[in-house]
Amino acid sequence: MNVNEATGTTTATWLDTALGSGVRVFDLGRPLYRGMPQSPNHPPYWHTLPRRHGDMVRADGGSAAADHISLGTHVGTHIDAFSHVSHNGLMFGGVRADEAQRGGSMSSLGAETILPMFKRGVLLDVPRALGLTRCEPGYEITPDDLAHTARSQGTEVRQGDVVLIRSGWGEHFHAGAEVYTGHDSGVPGVGENGAYWLAGLDVHAAGADTIAFERLAPGQGHSLLPAHRVLLVEKGVHIIETMDLEELATAGVHEFLFVLSPLKLVGATGSPVRPLAVVPGANS
Repeated sequence: MNVNEATGTTTATWLDTALGSGVRVFDLGRPLYRGMPQSPNHPPYWHTLPRRHGDMVRADGGSAAADHISLGTHVGTHIDAFSHVSHNGLMFGGVRADEAQRGGSMSSLGAETILPMFKRGVLLDVPRALGLTRCEPGYEITPDDLAHTARSQGTEVRQGDVVLIRSGWGEHFHAGAEVYTGHDSGVPGVGENGAYWLAGLDVHAAGADTIAFERLAPGQGHSLLPAHRVLLVEKGVHIIETMDLEELATAGVHEFLFVLSPLKLVGATGSPVRPLAVVPGANS
């Protein structure tokens, strides 16, 4: 509250007004822990405790513990920078990959160039719209599926939105890496046509509850990633992967304020993130 010095009265700030009825926050990020599911293409998450309580004790009896962590920038919930993927040697905007990566980091299109997101977010709950619990392994979510989901939810996808696609595969996250990464079974997701559908609506970013955002064919792993090419290289749409969309879907929330802030990792091809969906109402 602000106090008017002349009258002694208080007036509500814009923040007081905005939060007057409270907000509910959905955490869309996955926990990071040793042994968590991840793509085999990236260094795993590792956590150690090199400084433990009691290793050093201050004169007043105080002590502190401190950690060391390491992980690939595409492990856990993360966002892809435009430097993550190239096609025929070129990245987004025609930047030459061989020149940008000289010196051991990306001189162009690195993670530090990804601006924080404070955007309208949309959840497209595809299996629910199709009358399913989850999409089948290796199922390609088509433009018709995406359009049908938006219509059935009464949710309009607008220019500049962040669109999150639930396949239901996120339910497998705690079943272990082999199940969640789905190399043998395949993983559901959008393909090339679905990526063009999203880009045609001029969305700002797209995310999913799967390891690689897009459809992975059974037994093929990450051998072909056409949606990455379309979104990251051709159209300039960021990709967010390994999201937790289950609570949001269970609550039936399809429109929200989407908040995401990448780490300023200079020259990196991606960044770990903890995205949030914010809606009016009290947190449970």
